[in-house]
Amino acid sequence: MVRGRKFLAARVLATAESHLASSIIRDKPNVAAPWVHAVRHIPPAEVLTRPYPIQHTEPRDRGRAAQRPRNLFRPTAIVHPEDQLRQDFYRDHPWELARPKVVLELDGKDARLRDWSKGLRQPGMALSGESVVQRQLWLMEARGLSKARAYDVARKEFYKLRQQQEIERRIAVEEARMFGGYFGKTNLQVGMELEDVAYEYWKKWAGDEIAKLEAERTAAYANVVDVAAEAAEGEEVEL
Repeated sequence: MVRGRKFLAARVLATAESHLASSIIRDKPNVAAPWVHAVRHIPPAEVLTRPYPIQHTEPRDRGRAAQRPRNLFRPTAIVHPEDQLRQDFYRDHPWELARPKVVLELDGKDARLRDWSKGLRQPGMALSGESVVQRQLWLMEARGLSKARAYDVARKEFYKLRQQQEIERRIAVEEARMFGGYFGKTNLQVGMELEDVAYEYWKKWAGDEIAKLEAERTAAYANVVDVAAEAAEGEEVEL
């Protein structure tokens, strides 16, 4: 242990080999051989220092504190050009995050099948905000459009395809209902029914609260009348 740092993980190979060679482990599993063999030939790195990255800008303060490297052991933030584009799109279209997504790759080379010069429709990829992001990035890099102009072009193509999908879905539902299809209640109908139930519950609760207030008012008024009558009777007796 050096300055609070533990090196137990660096000795895992020696510990495993000693246990396998001794009688501590009687039933030696066959699965131990592959990883022991791999770690023996490719041991983990034991270098604890990290090279200081090249500074492309001069520090504002040339004092001693500015020349001292900070966060040397903290991983460097990985920033992709699509990150800001993706953030801008989903900030303007938050409901797109509610759409279900299928994250599936066949061989890890699915991105090579995409050709964003042909538009947003890509083979094996559903239309989503990621399509707009990749299309916008291609327009910026290949066509030289500005960020705002590329965003407008990709966004209009996205709206047009979404409108086509909605029309196709409505036609499919109408055709299915024509042939006896039943889809149950829509989300709007279910929401309205839930609102009606909540309104009826609130109306009953409000009626009960009003009745309680009226009862308290009546009781308070009756007490005031009784006190006034007793006071009047007391004055008559004294006279």
